[in-house]
Amino acid sequence: MSYQTLRVDVRNRVATVVISRPEKLNALNALAKEELRDCVLSMAGNEEIAAVIITGAGEKSFVAGTDIAELAELDGAAGKRFAERGQEIFNLIERLDKPVIAAVNGYALGGGCELALACHLRLASEKARFGQPEVQLGVIPGYGGTQRLARLVGRGRALEMILTGAQVDAEEAYHIGLVNRVVPAGELLARAQAMAEQIASMAPRALAFALRAVAAAGETTLGEGLRREAELFGSCCDTEDFREGTAAFLQKRKPVFRGR
Repeated sequence: MSYQTLRVDVRNRVATVVISRPEKLNALNALAKEELRDCVLSMAGNEEIAAVIITGAGEKSFVAGTDIAELAELDGAAGKRFAERGQEIFNLIERLDKPVIAAVNGYALGGGCELALACHLRLASEKARFGQPEVQLGVIPGYGGTQRLARLVGRGRALEMILTGAQVDAEEAYHIGLVNRVVPAGELLARAQAMAEQIASMAPRALAFALRAVAAAGETTLGEGLRREAELFGSCCDTEDFREGTAAFLQKRKPVFRGR
């Protein structure tokens, strides 16, 4: 996979996607968003990839937002289409049947914070900073920030970040539940890779079903979510990997999962 704004490396069944526009603090322009969309779609059907890491180039920024020069040209109708396209791309990430880890190495602002929110797990460098400063530009978050942030950290914390436009540092992000872990800057990618490899060693279909079941928790009633969980549990029991996993446990050996 070759792109102008992304670098992609695959090692030990983990794909690391680096958003690389360092001269713009990795801000997402139209090309970067379309290349990210293409990249995610290509990984969806790639059985050689079991987990994904998304990070930013350099030490200063994960993604510092969207390209303001492009944003400034929008009117109402174009703005709606702009937001819908960004939402579509970030939905693809959230709905990917492979775990996606955001390795947040610096500024995650605006669309960058929304990108991290769309990932399933978030590891933050101690230098990371998060924010939804769109109100300072006269708009609101448009790539899912008003919805995902509130679901993740609660309505009050989300409104505080969105209405004030204030940034939070890595420790506060951890305290409010925005990130899973904070790690030293020099260890961020290694720690993300280790977590991704641990995940990649699990049964691929069980991972996919787990992601779907947890996604249902934010979209349905408890009763409907439990029904969906039971269905997916049953689907796991029909897989070869389930037979292998249970047999390996009983035989006191390491399982060999094949994604079937």
